[in-house]
Order: sequence, then C-alpha cells, then structure tokens
Amino acid sequence: MFAGMSSEDARPVLKGPRIYMRPPIANDWRMWAEVRAESRAFLEPWEPTWPADALSRLSFRRRVRLYQRDARADQAYAFFIFSLDDDQLLGGLTLSNVRRGVTQSASAGYWMGRRFARRGYMAAALTLVVDWAFGEMGLHRVEAACLPENEPSSDLLRKCGFSEEGYARQYLRIDGRWRDHLLFAILEGDPRPDFS
Repeated sequence: MFAGMSSEDARPVLKGPRIYMRPPIANDWRMWAEVRAESRAFLEPWEPTWPADALSRLSFRRRVRLYQRDARADQAYAFFIFSLDDDQLLGGLTLSNVRRGVTQSASAGYWMGRRFARRGYMAAALTLVVDWAFGEMGLHRVEAACLPENEPSSDLLRKCGFSEEGYARQYLRIDGRWRDHLLFAILEGDPRPDFS
C-alpha cells in the first residue's frame, strides 16, 4: 500500500488499483476549487461553515502550509484522492489529532466531490489510509464521527470495518450549529475488508 515518498515534501503517496493519494500541494488549487465549488451544496450540510474566502487561492495556500506544518509535527496528515485513470481530484481524507504515547490513535475526516460519490472511491481511500496508519504510522486506533442522519457516511464506516462506539451530544460545530455525532473506531487487530 505504501508506494514511496513524494519529492514535493517527503510525505507518503498511497496507491491502490483505482486511486492514489498524496498530500495536497499549492498547484492543486484550481482543481480543488472546481471540485469543491461544484459540490458546495452537497458538502455544506456535513462540514463546518465555509468562510467567505473558502475557495480562494490565498486561503488554499494557507491550508497547504498548515497541512505541511501539521505533518512535520506528526499532528495530522492530509491527503487528496485522485483517480489513477485520469489524475482527477476526487476528494480528500485527513488523519488528524494524532496522539502518541499510550494512545497511538488518530481521527479520520473525509469529503468526496458530488460527481464521484457512491462509486467506492472513499472506501478504497479509507482502507488505504487505515492500512498506512496501522502499518507505517504504528497507530493502534483510528476514530471517525458522522452526523446521525448521514447514512452514507455511517454505512461507509461500517463497510470499512469501523464499529459504532457511541453517541456524542453537540460534538462538532457543523454548518453553523453544534451537532450530535455517532462515534466510530477501528483497531489495529480488527478485521478489515479489502476494497483496493
């Protein structure tokens, strides 16, 4: 699964049969902005409120610098998901809140462009990242959360081997309101399906 290191910033490139994943770079801005803009109505109900400059080049460059800083500090790892067929940006997946010591865990968050949803790309991406987290990163646990009404997301997590572990009241501020979330996790020793 681990395919090597990108020369851009010496972070991993993960590859499967249909997709590859790599850290975002500044030159991704135009494609990212296009996918996000056309998917805005699809994504906004599940995400924090978008700032006024959400899709600007400057905002994206700040975001990329933050991703790079977080990776160097071993705090978070952001990936963009691309189609192997045509290098089309499909979505993104981030392992954040990396905790070391006795915990060895991180939290997964993800988004998919509207055109590419429900085609199995995110299942493949989540599987690649979980395998990397339990392999190269040496983690023991990966957590994820979703809104109770986001059935596609909860179905995805279950399909990828995550177990529902609880319900957190007003867990995250989504689309301008504190929202309850279902909590999921997968452990290093849990069985995982192969969607590659």
